[in-house]
Amino acid sequence: MKNLVILISGRGSNMEAIVRACAQEAWGARIAAVIANRPDAAGLAFAASNGIATAVVDHRQFPDRASFDTALAQVIDGYAPDLVVLAGFMRVLTESFVGHYAGRMLNIHPSLLPMFPGLKTHQQALDAGCRVHGATVHFVTPTLDHGPIVAQSVVPVREGDDAAALSARVLKTEHVMYPRAVRWFVEGRLALDGERVTLTPAEPQWLFFDDSQAAGEGA
Repeated sequence: MKNLVILISGRGSNMEAIVRACAQEAWGARIAAVIANRPDAAGLAFAASNGIATAVVDHRQFPDRASFDTALAQVIDGYAPDLVVLAGFMRVLTESFVGHYAGRMLNIHPSLLPMFPGLKTHQQALDAGCRVHGATVHFVTPTLDHGPIVAQSVVPVREGDDAAALSARVLKTEHVMYPRAVRWFVEGRLALDGERVTLTPAEPQWLFFDDSQAAGEGA
């Protein structure tokens, strides 16, 4: 039974999707804890209502990033995680923290990396005139929003889209793709080879979603 620890900063909709999928699909894993860096993170209530341990490590109580990361790692390690899942965790992590969880920490970023790291990705895609946009699940490395790609989702950019509409379309795919990627890790199917991720046995590692049609997948 693998232990998963999920980090959130707010609503935690991807956390909710992972919790539900883990329960419904019998992964052979348990969500050991949901940890937030903000005491008012709405996702904490959902976790507690589902019998999941919760904790808060408030970044505002620490003088610098390094001391916060040290305290956060101590709390995380108390749950003996096999995998740490960043689900809307809005903190830049130090190199030592990332190194501590190397190969066992996943993140989801709302763009088709390596395009548009950082914030306001949906507006960046619109400003660049992109015809498609999406999200990326990747292993976390010290470089912000960078690391070996596990899976990507793609959505069309439509005439008249604003950042909110595009964000909502991308988020729908995240709720499908992120639980799937976490399950692959739990099942021991992901292997890192430098900057590439191999999935064995192979199955589609990308999702195309157009809500005017059925979702389509391809290898």
